Amino acid sequence: MGSAATGPGHLRPDPHEPVAVALSGGVDSAVAAMLLKGLGHRVVALHMSLSPHDPGRPGESVRTLAKRLGVPLHSVDLRRAFLEQVIQPFLEVYRRGMTPNPCVLCNPRIKFSLLHRHAVDLGIRWLATGHYARIAPPESDGRLRLLRGRDRAKDQSYFLFGLTRDHLSHALFPVGALLKGEVRKIAASADLPVSSRPESQEICFIPDNDYRRFVEERTGTHLLPARGPVVDVEGRQVGEHDGIHRFTIGQRRGLRIPSSAPYYVVGLEPETNTVRVGRRKDLQRREFLVTDVNWIGIPAPGGPLEALVQVRSRHQEAPAVLAPDTERVLVRFHEPQSAVTPGQAAVFYRGDEVLGGGMIQQVLS
Repeated sequence: MGSAATGPGHLRPDPHEPVAVALSGGVDSAVAAMLLKGLGHRVVALHMSLSPHDPGRPGESVRTLAKRLGVPLHSVDLRRAFLEQVIQPFLEVYRRGMTPNPCVLCNPRIKFSLLHRHAVDLGIRWLATGHYARIAPPESDGRLRLLRGRDRAKDQSYFLFGLTRDHLSHALFPVGALLKGEVRKIAASADLPVSSRPESQEICFIPDNDYRRFVEERTGTHLLPARGPVVDVEGRQVGEHDGIHRFTIGQRRGLRIPSSAPYYVVGLEPETNTVRVGRRKDLQRREFLVTDVNWIGIPAPGGPLEALVQVRSRHQEAPAVLAPDTERVLVRFHEPQSAVTPGQAAVFYRGDEVLGGGMIQQVLS
């Protein structure tokens, strides 16, 4: 099957080749389906049931949207796999005093693996999503390149660093070259019912976004760290906490420490069940270790490499030196950065291109 270009930074299937779209019920995936239909492709919508509270079938709003788009809708029940491969690791990371990012697990393990497998079972090679990211045509070595979305404010390449070369070979991001405002205009012009729907900032499997309650209910408070000390950077106890899973690096609210200047969480120490706090300047870090590294744009480098590194989804990437060994990468920023958080992803860029990334395991300084 072919991969002709539809424009800069895009791959697409041959004309009239079928394409599956992961239809979430939001505006981005709806416009992705609409754009592909406009190119003459036969589009099939796949709706995933993921959360434990999902009924296992698409809701009325998704069914209405698929009907308005004029595409067949298939329900894909992935709740068990999502529980085992995303939710349980999410809970375990919190138990270890780290802050997980479930989206970076879901994309390679669920969407572009299991959901794509369902598309293949339907005889469809290609899977499109509403991510704001782009795929550039292959280099001379045949390696595909993952790029940031054109809309930097909505760019989602950070969440896709775990995709492999095989994943990218059948992935499509139809809205990646568009601005969010353009996507909404396209939806409004087609009178799609999602054109003005506000975006959700929640973790998809925690509807009320109360991750603390979710972790406690799913894990059991008897398995979570109990009350413990809150200490400052000098080691002096300044308070007490109700469990380190309730805190994350950079957090300011909820510390209950009387002070003329605000405290921030600067460290979580599960070995001693301690929350360490400091002032804003104490959040600055320069070196950390990254594990579970996936290289996309380049082969695994054999020596030090200059790159831009992004340590949170809305962090402004900063220059750093990457020093890889066989199982991990030491990252050293040229200038210290705020709130480098174990459990989050560190993604490596060269300009707009994603070179690779991994999980922040340990902050060294």
